[in-house]
Amino acid sequence: MRSFLNRMTCRPAHSAKPGPPRDGQSGLRLVLANLGHLLGGKAAAGVMSLVYLVLVTHRLGAADYGVLVLVNGYAVLIGSVLAFSGFHGVVRYGGIALQGGDHAGFARIVRFLAVIELGCGAVAVIIAALLVPLIGPRLGWSPDTIRVAVPYSLAVIATVRATPQGLLQIADRFDLIGVHQAVSPLIRLVGALGIWFAGGGLTGFIAVWLIAAIAEGLAMWGFGWVAWRKLAAGERVRGPWRGAARDTEGLNRFILITNFDITVRELAPNLAPLTVGWLLGPAAAGLLALTQRATSLLAQPTVLLSQASYAVLAAQVARNDLTALRHTVWRSAGLALAIALPIVLILAFAGDRLLRTLGGASFGGGTILLILIATARGAGLASAPLASGLTALGLPARSMTVGLVTSLALYPLLPAMLSAFGTDGAGWHALLQNGVAIVALALMFRTNAKAMPA
Repeated sequence: MRSFLNRMTCRPAHSAKPGPPRDGQSGLRLVLANLGHLLGGKAAAGVMSLVYLVLVTHRLGAADYGVLVLVNGYAVLIGSVLAFSGFHGVVRYGGIALQGGDHAGFARIVRFLAVIELGCGAVAVIIAALLVPLIGPRLGWSPDTIRVAVPYSLAVIATVRATPQGLLQIADRFDLIGVHQAVSPLIRLVGALGIWFAGGGLTGFIAVWLIAAIAEGLAMWGFGWVAWRKLAAGERVRGPWRGAARDTEGLNRFILITNFDITVRELAPNLAPLTVGWLLGPAAAGLLALTQRATSLLAQPTVLLSQASYAVLAAQVARNDLTALRHTVWRSAGLALAIALPIVLILAFAGDRLLRTLGGASFGGGTILLILIATARGAGLASAPLASGLTALGLPARSMTVGLVTSLALYPLLPAMLSAFGTDGAGWHALLQNGVAIVALALMFRTNAKAMPA
């Protein structure tokens, strides 16, 4: 990204290599510059999402909107569990190869990760389709919904796009990542307007959501091709890839750990709506989904902040500038908390009115749930740079352990909390998970960053 903040990031070897930042503040400015491009696309996406959300919720009501959420959430869950992410491997090992001028090695690494990601994605689509007749009835889906949910398994494609996203990061094309944020919302908006004026219902919205998911995945691979042409120095897209793991020390272990970490981290937020739908029905799942969308101002920056910070932190580690690394991580986390607090306070005072405005009268009574979800997501926003810092230090197993505990070990408490508090139990559970995560990540980063020589 070429911005007014003059940030520096990992660049291909034939480019002028960036010099080290002068202090920790410059590292934070690099993160903010990357984040600015990403948030630019997300801002446009947010406006479009708000419009189509109002259209869909007012047309369908809480129960049918819950069914739409559950159909989409089911496909996303299968994709997140079974799909493979080549993102961290491309950024770390692909970037190292480029810094060393090894374009052939870079190409092998990218091909290797892309083959695995695409193969796992195909398996995920098949498994999702096969399980629909077994899972659908327990989630309150009608026979008609089950029939359309089988082809909706192709929506897994939206989760199969991590490798090209890694290419865009090290190619310095955060602008294209920002543009990609608007692909799915734009299609959903146009489709929702068409369904609204045509008088359509749930099936029509499911079809629109499927088209948007497929476009989201394919668009990222198209943008990745732009980055490939910049980075690969004439290397063909099709070529040797089997030797990448053998020739790149530590690659296999790194991608296994980071993928397990990503899977575990995405499991809880994707599993929670399905658990609510399973135990309390589609209407409760719809209310939870609307509160999650209403707090997306906090949720989306969590992912974006991880994306924006990782390349900067990895570059600082590559330069052995661990003082800058520590400053960047702590200041990024502090800034995230400062951003989150006023948003949570606003939602606390205007929560019920916001939910009724967005979804209609059937979504009233969710203020407590909204506050709990917002607070949990504020903690998640602050924990993003801490997790990225551990990964940049070559310690992804640390954040993986935290994710394992908060997502899996604490998950059995969710049904009990739903039984005790109703839908609000999902909010208390999310707050518990994110609270434990931020404390554990902060302690781990403090210990490991201090123990390593600056």
